[in-house]
Amino acid sequence: MRKGKAVHNKSGNTENIWRSGSGAMFVSAPNIKATHAFTTRYGGFSEGIYSSLNLGLNVGDDRSAVLKNYDALCTGMGISPGDIVFSAQVHGTDVEVVTKEHRGCLTSPTSRKADGLVTNEPNVALTVFTADCVPILFFDPVKKVIGAVHAGWRGTAADISGEAVRVMGEAFGCNPSDICAAIGPCISSCCFETDADVPQALREALGSQAQNCITEAGYKFFVDLKEANRLLLLRAGLGDISVSDECTSCSCDKYWSYRKTKGKRGSQAAMIIIEDFNN
Repeated sequence: MRKGKAVHNKSGNTENIWRSGSGAMFVSAPNIKATHAFTTRYGGFSEGIYSSLNLGLNVGDDRSAVLKNYDALCTGMGISPGDIVFSAQVHGTDVEVVTKEHRGCLTSPTSRKADGLVTNEPNVALTVFTADCVPILFFDPVKKVIGAVHAGWRGTAADISGEAVRVMGEAFGCNPSDICAAIGPCISSCCFETDADVPQALREALGSQAQNCITEAGYKFFVDLKEANRLLLLRAGLGDISVSDECTSCSCDKYWSYRKTKGKRGSQAAMIIIEDFNN
């Protein structure tokens, strides 16, 4: 990965901001030692409501601009756009094991439905998309296995993060205690106001621990999906978990926010790859 400037967030953790020669900006988590990115809105070629680093191919943006955005991002990460793998996200809990055969999604879009992807093969760039939902990246440095998860509130309550850990163990023999996880920028509790159905779903998933993620405000609730996923990952046996303190809604100039834009927006991506240094 190319070198960039380290900045400190409010919690005291360190995230690295990187800029490619083409301008695409993204952030990385300090505990994930595989090449990865949580993208921002900065440094792309899209215009209008999609300005500028939109990576969503199905949100109404000009396709040629989106492909140029991928070129800029991949240049910055030092990877090939042809290595990218993604799926049709449906706010479910399916986690799919993918291989090199699944690459090429930018030229041959996939119809596979899954909200999580895992692999142990090099040069496979696992990618999930968000615009307020929680992106989670996984890396097992012992087994050399990676994963990427898209967790909305439904996926969080259904424990898709724990499902990813289970699939990594079942498919590749990963020990949960070896897996590092990074919870990326997403909507935070300051802005995620909900009705009673969301906290109720979290209570069913987390029991009494759910109260750590819920603040009552009259007939409404403010919910912390980052903390909910952190607790679920701890329950799954992970110990090394980094959590971004950035809110996509508060920082809608930097990140895409579905709520802030009322759905008129692009998408950011969370991407991770194991590079094959023998080739």
